[in-house]
This record gives sequence, structure tokens and C-alpha cells, in this order.
Amino acid sequence: MLETQSLTIRFGGHVAVNEVSCSYAPGTLTAIVGPNGAGKTTYFNLISGQLRASSGTVRLNGRDLTPLGASARMHAGLGRAFQLTQLFPRLSVHENVRLALQSRQQGMGWRQIRFWRMWNDDRGLIERADVLLERTRLSARSGQAAADLPHGDQRKLEIAMLVALDPQVFMFDEPTAGMSVDDVPVVLELIREIKTDPSKTILLVEHKMDVVRELADRIVVLHNGQLMADGEPAAVIASPIVQQAYLGISPTEQTA
Repeated sequence: MLETQSLTIRFGGHVAVNEVSCSYAPGTLTAIVGPNGAGKTTYFNLISGQLRASSGTVRLNGRDLTPLGASARMHAGLGRAFQLTQLFPRLSVHENVRLALQSRQQGMGWRQIRFWRMWNDDRGLIERADVLLERTRLSARSGQAAADLPHGDQRKLEIAMLVALDPQVFMFDEPTAGMSVDDVPVVLELIREIKTDPSKTILLVEHKMDVVRELADRIVVLHNGQLMADGEPAAVIASPIVQQAYLGISPTEQTA
């Protein structure tokens, strides 16, 4: 479904992502790991269109998305959740989710949505938003402004909006970062649900190896912007160079 070919970006003399070629199949979850500064988020930004590649291509279902910006890629089927939440802060929790649902229904960019349309006239949008808020345990905060939510609830709201958009490819950049112990299982359960759909592709940047072990069908390791390892989780995690230098897993942890 999704493919990057020789994807590269240079910032002056620094090559942040260096000719990374990978393909990602439907029905799979790939964890992208590596040390800080390895190029993981930059690689995500190149795929989703937040950054323009110096060279290389991004293709979805054979279509070249490389010339397209982030909004056009979203509507082509690439959905992205960020390390820092991207919400409509003055709108309520329910309005944020309804807006995502309306965007999906109309097939337009955010700026083209008919804001003057009365959401209350569309019971379908309201009911679907209610379901998503229930799944993310945000029903009790439905009328609260997004800006007033604690960090963990803001992360859950962003993921609820991403699910509402129903993209072909889900891209999660450290989705549980900064969350409380109680909030993490909610997000992981949502990702598990998405994973049961054989038509969806999931990419996950994550530092927590227990999460990677549980969810990933495949691990891609980046280091200094280059592809260092790619394969089934057991094989990649068992690699001594990956364990010691890049994932921080000691031999004691491996045997445990």
C-alpha cells in the first residue's frame, strides 16, 4: 500500500534521512525505532508531507504523493497523529471529533468545510462522535474546550479525530508519550482495534519496547537517518548491535 523509495532530506550539509526505501503492506503494524536523533520523526514528516524531500518518492497504492502537501496527502489516505497534539483548542471535545467526521464525509480540506452548517441537524455525525468519545473514555469531557484538557486526554482526543478520518494508513508518533498509566491502555486498545482491519496499514514510532513487542508485526530501525535493520520483531530485537547500541536492551532483559 505505502512505499518510500530512496527517501532523502538534507538540511545544509546534514543528511537527516538518507535514501530510506521501505514498503508497508495492508494489515500490518510496523514499529519504527532508533535512538534520539535517528531520523524517525523526520522520516514520518517526509511521508506525511510536513517536510518536502530533497530526493526520493512516497507512493500510496502506486500513486506518487511526493509533490503533494500534507493536507492533500491526508485526503489521499495518509492519517497522522503527532508527538505534539494538533487540535482545535477553542472548540469542545465533541466539536473536534464532529469536525473530523464532517471532513471525512465531505472529502475536503479543513478550510473548505462549511462551518455554518448546523451540526445538530446531522444526527449521524453526533452519534458517531459519541461512539468515538466513548471508545476513548472522553464522554464525560464532551462539552469541555480541547485546550482545557489534561495532556493525556488531548492525546486521546487527537487519536479519536484520526480514527474519525478513517485513513488507509495510520501514522502514530509516540502516541503514549506523556500519558498516565491509566490512559495508556485506552490508546493501545484503539490501535489494536485498527490492526484487526486487514485493509489498514499502521506505522508506529515508539520508544517503549514493551509496546513494540506487543503490537508490531515488523520493526524498522533507523540510525543517523539510514535504514539499519528491518524484519520480524524477534529477529531484530535479538540482534546484538540493535540491542546494545540502539534499543538499550541489556542481555539480562533479553533473557527475561
